[in-house]
This record gives sequence, C-alpha cells and structure tokens, in this order.
Amino acid sequence: MARINLLPWRETERVRQQREFGIMIGGGVVFTILVVIAVHIHINGLITAQSQRNLLLDREIAIMDQKIEEIQDLEATKARLLARMDIIQQLQSSRPQIVHLFDELVSTLPVGVYLTKVQQQGNNISMSGRAQSNARVSAYMRNITGSEWLENANLKVIKNKNKTGTGLSHFELMATQVKPSDEVKR
Repeated sequence: MARINLLPWRETERVRQQREFGIMIGGGVVFTILVVIAVHIHINGLITAQSQRNLLLDREIAIMDQKIEEIQDLEATKARLLARMDIIQQLQSSRPQIVHLFDELVSTLPVGVYLTKVQQQGNNISMSGRAQSNARVSAYMRNITGSEWLENANLKVIKNKNKTGTGLSHFELMATQVKPSDEVKR
C-alpha cells in the first residue's frame, strides 16, 4: 500500500481558512466603523437641528417677553387712567357738596359766633372761631347736630373770654360732613 502525504494540502487549506477568517474579521471591523460613523453623523444632525429649533424658540421667547412688557406697561397706564377717572368722578360728584357745606356753616352759625378758620380733610371739618359766650358755642354745636349736612359736633378746646383778653371765647371744634339720604338718590 502506498503512502500519500496529505499534510501540504491540509496546511494549504488551513492557511486559506485563516486568510478568509482575517478577511471576515477585517470586513466586520470596517462595517462596524462605518455603522459607528453613520450613527455619529446622524446624532450630530439631530443635535444641530435641535439647536436651530432652540435658537428659534429663544428668539420667539424674546419677542414674547417684549410684548409682555408692553402689555404690562399698557395695563399700568390703564390702571393709572382708571384711578384718575375715578378721582375726577369723585370730584365731579362732590362739587356741589362744598356749596352745601358753606351754606350749612352759615345757616347753623348763631348770632354772636363767628369762624376764623375752617379746614377740611376728607369728611372731617375742623373749625376755629370766636363767640360772645360759651352758651353760643353750645347752641352752634346743637345746630350742627341738627343739620342734614353736618354731624358729630365735637368740642376740642374752649378758652374763656376772661383769659383771652379779647372779650370773646376762643373755641375749636370738629364735625363730619355727610350727604343727606335724599341727595344720594339724586
């Protein structure tokens, strides 16, 4: 029987298989690198697109912030104008009241009493004056209490006529101005 040596063929086949394996490994590595590069490019594209959208949103937000500031300025102006209109309306409605107040001051003033100072703060009225006697001051306070435009007469100070040296008593009193109920309806 003859002996055949198959070793060189096996050796050649092993070298060919190793070469094919190396080519497959190299092809897999190249394919993997190409996939990684493609994914990286795609992700960078997504990041760039999102950055552009963010810039657009930032510009729009800045525009909206300016509009919000304008609206707030307009609302503040509106509030100031409404406050002015309210004050003007109050002044218009209270215009005849000062006439009634002075008329009431004169009509309630008894003989022998005169006023030297009248001061109003809101509805509170402070009056200073001179009287021939304390009884006339009391009569003036009763007249104020009976008035439809004045109420709450409150005597603050009265100096006796003997101490003033003028022959008249000096007094200070407070009262409150009110609207009569029928005047409110008009």
